[in-house]
Amino acid sequence: MRTDGFVALEDLWGRVGGDPAALERATLTGVDPILPTDFKIGAAASAVIAASALAATEIWRLRTGRGQSVAVDLRAAVAAFRSERYLRAESQPDLDRRDPLFGFYRAGDGRFIQIHSNLPHHRDGALRLLGCEATRDSVAAAVTRWTAADLENAFAAAGLPTGMVRSRAEWWAHPQGRAVASLPLLEIVKIGEAPPEPAGAGPRALSGLRVLDLTRVIAGPVCGRTLASFGADVLLVSAAHLPNLPGLVIDTGLGKLSTSLDVRQAGDALRLRELLREADVFCQSYRPGALAHLGLAPEDLARLRPGLVYVTLSAFGHQGPWRERRGFETIIQSVSGMAHEQGQAVGAEGPRHLPAQVVDHGTGYLAALGALVALARRAREGGSYLVRVSLAQTGRWVDGLGRVDGRSARDQTLETIPDLLADMDSPFGRLRHVVPAARLSETPAFWSRPVVPLGTHPPAWPA
Repeated sequence: MRTDGFVALEDLWGRVGGDPAALERATLTGVDPILPTDFKIGAAASAVIAASALAATEIWRLRTGRGQSVAVDLRAAVAAFRSERYLRAESQPDLDRRDPLFGFYRAGDGRFIQIHSNLPHHRDGALRLLGCEATRDSVAAAVTRWTAADLENAFAAAGLPTGMVRSRAEWWAHPQGRAVASLPLLEIVKIGEAPPEPAGAGPRALSGLRVLDLTRVIAGPVCGRTLASFGADVLLVSAAHLPNLPGLVIDTGLGKLSTSLDVRQAGDALRLRELLREADVFCQSYRPGALAHLGLAPEDLARLRPGLVYVTLSAFGHQGPWRERRGFETIIQSVSGMAHEQGQAVGAEGPRHLPAQVVDHGTGYLAALGALVALARRAREGGSYLVRVSLAQTGRWVDGLGRVDGRSARDQTLETIPDLLADMDSPFGRLRHVVPAARLSETPAFWSRPVVPLGTHPPAWPA
């Protein structure tokens, strides 16, 4: 049966130049709706998860000459796309809590705007800009003194994430919406010459591959978590001054090593470069160009480590007037018409977020897909590669998958997915987490390392 997910998989696989014969080894089951939304979240999740798994099996085939099948069920894919909602930690009972000030507010012109306050510095910055107290009533009153568009621009000028709620048509007509529409879903660009290299070695699909993960929150960390589930050695690099959300650190830290380096300091920057010389993939989620002044631009690292695959994730893409703006999943939903449509579909008075962070998770799996396709090219023909993805580009792709009548669908709750959960002992106590959704016939996907607190390990690759 050619499900919507399989059709989307075919499209993705064609976009990255995948071998059409590999699709014969992929099986996708289940159809939308599975969540209370008209958006095809299940199809999107199934497609990107299956595509990244197929790409991992292609690495395996290059090394061993053996193909293997990939199966993804829609229930499992949706659970993976909501993994942070289902995570349970013995020592931390409230991991998926949002800041009380987070959400939608009506501005003085009647338009809605979304304030993102989950990270402490964003919350404090919003309160300073609005000049109000830290209560929803006080924030709501302050927002009414602005038009939504003026407030959106003021937040952007202050380096703070926010988004005026737009309709789909408004976003398509917006200069940034048009810029996003001009970009491909993901880009894999050769940026340097290097001799061919074997893509790892060992008993798992990605054994022997080394990934430096300089990302936070959801999209970037999901990329690293995905590569770890196929057997790569993933070293998460954080620093004490960088804010994080505890629940997401745990949820996306499965299978990873974790070290601490402040790349603003000369000694730590030197150690990072030493790690890079032995890495296969470098993944970062800073704004476009933000690492260039530190000598960590794609071309810099391709010279330092010929053969490197450099993965970059951004909010709005690398073109357009908003290319340097900060953003999150919910901001993309707000500005692109998703939240507007979801609110209308459920009969709400204002916008509503989708029941899954489909843009974040989708972008993470797309980043992993791009990295693996680039590694396969490196193995066949050599070269260094840049992989570019963004939340806004993923959002446009999800929007383009079409709609189903899902507004009356029952939610997929924790109680309905016991078969998709596993337990793990960790420094955070006993964890219950969602298992990888992709089923590989010869090299099963799993996390061989428990999640650990940030900075647990030395800045070194495992022997």
